[in-house]
Amino acid sequence: MTTGAKPALSIAPTPLSKAAQLRRELTSPELSFLMEAHSGLSAKIVEEAGFRGIWASGLAVSAALGVRDSNEASWTQVLEILEFMSDATTIPILVDGDTGYGNFNNLRRLVKKLCQHDIAGVCIEDKLFPKTNSFIGEAQPLAEIEEFCGKIKAGKDSQLDDDFSLIARIEALIAGWGLDEALRRAEAYHAAGADAILIHSKLATADEVLTFKRDWGDRCPVVIVPTMYYETPTETFSRAGISMVIWANHNLRASISAMRDVCRKIYKEQGLVAIEGEVTSIQDVFELMGNQELAEAEKRYLTSTRKETHGIVIAASRGGKLGDLTENQPKCMVDIRGKPLLRRLVSTLKKGGVRNVTVVRGYKKEKIDLPSITTVDNDSYDTTGEAYSLSRALPHMEGDCILSYGDILFRRFILDALLASTADMVLAVDARGQGHDFHDAGRNVDLVSCTRPFSGDYLEEIEPAAVLKIGNDLSSNEVHGEWIGLARTNARGSEIIRKQLKVMEKAGKLETATLLDIFSAIIDAGHHIAALYVTGHWLDVDDAFDLAEARNFT
Repeated sequence: MTTGAKPALSIAPTPLSKAAQLRRELTSPELSFLMEAHSGLSAKIVEEAGFRGIWASGLAVSAALGVRDSNEASWTQVLEILEFMSDATTIPILVDGDTGYGNFNNLRRLVKKLCQHDIAGVCIEDKLFPKTNSFIGEAQPLAEIEEFCGKIKAGKDSQLDDDFSLIARIEALIAGWGLDEALRRAEAYHAAGADAILIHSKLATADEVLTFKRDWGDRCPVVIVPTMYYETPTETFSRAGISMVIWANHNLRASISAMRDVCRKIYKEQGLVAIEGEVTSIQDVFELMGNQELAEAEKRYLTSTRKETHGIVIAASRGGKLGDLTENQPKCMVDIRGKPLLRRLVSTLKKGGVRNVTVVRGYKKEKIDLPSITTVDNDSYDTTGEAYSLSRALPHMEGDCILSYGDILFRRFILDALLASTADMVLAVDARGQGHDFHDAGRNVDLVSCTRPFSGDYLEEIEPAAVLKIGNDLSSNEVHGEWIGLARTNARGSEIIRKQLKVMEKAGKLETATLLDIFSAIIDAGHHIAALYVTGHWLDVDDAFDLAEARNFT
């Protein structure tokens, strides 16, 4: 009997620690970049952009706390910010440690705490404590070389991770002490154990730092901060053998500009219309913060009786009134100020807590490919109606459910009011045209007659009106409003619709029936459907005029 060799065990490589990642960037033959961050949010954005490391700027962190860059924020306060930044990201953080917040003993404790919070490295500068920002004033005093070397040795002796980096920042050029002094200090700091040298300059050209690098050679990695000499091409630094470039404070400065702009506009306009389309959406904030992961975790760990609300969007038709705009895409994917109509609709649903959204596709179905939705297909969209489309989504119609046309926009408060209803079924009904002839509108309107008209008296709206009739052919004197294409059902209401669809299928009426037909049959069977009166704040995007209105609506 022959025996073969045992197969080798497949062992996944151990991921690099953050400290090891930073050391790799420092020692790489390629030029590396660190981007400034000053909070957990800005750190996330840096990583999202693709940077492989973060510079936790002392100036930026201090300014974000509303204090000066003169050690007015204690190292423990800075450490608390760093903890959030580290927890929020997977890339290494190099901390601007100023002068080490005191003598060698203060630095020892700082380094230990940084390592405990998975911070990859610290940069300390050879000025006196409390420090002053390098760009303020002239000829700032520098620390004695021997004392600073003692700090470096103390820091290296205190690190809990062998890959932790301590970078010595030389301020001799800033202080006007000249190149020779900068080189003398660099040699001493390197001998004391510094893993890299940061050479700083506030000239508008890179001449000083390039000369330093030429004379210093390759004794150890050199780091620069081109805040003042920003016009120098980055390729110049690469050719010179610079190891790392720090973009030192630009996220902070960008945020100040953006916040000032928004505040001025809101103050001037006394409203949000001018800025809402320009700022990041709340949904984007949620996504950046990882709310989806929390939702998944809740499913795993949280025992709850809370009911989830499902959403079903009927979006199978082409929308022929929009002409060429729907030649290669369904109406629901028409662009509304940079986003498809359907994406805006789904975003409103998700912001309202309707997390599980199912979209029924048909015409040009491949064009409907949005994140975070489930799709089902009505491949007979050209010969069937809305009821048949809804039947395709029945497996997803569980418990509480929002039903929506795929070509409408509506304000969030309408959705909130529907979700708050205790009725088995409730329709959102626009009462603006009450008392007028809807038939003169020149379009097909979903008319609704209720047990009472909308009064505008909120005290009378405590008990919802009930829907008596719904259809396209109601007489003017009995119409109380227009159904906006949005409805909610609870578990019982969903089951009633399920049964009604089966009845229609058995009778051979399912293929051609509309949602109005479903609701009418349910009313005729003696079931109660509530009406939620609204007065505008929604839009049915049916033609080019509606499309223009939609761009203003958002």
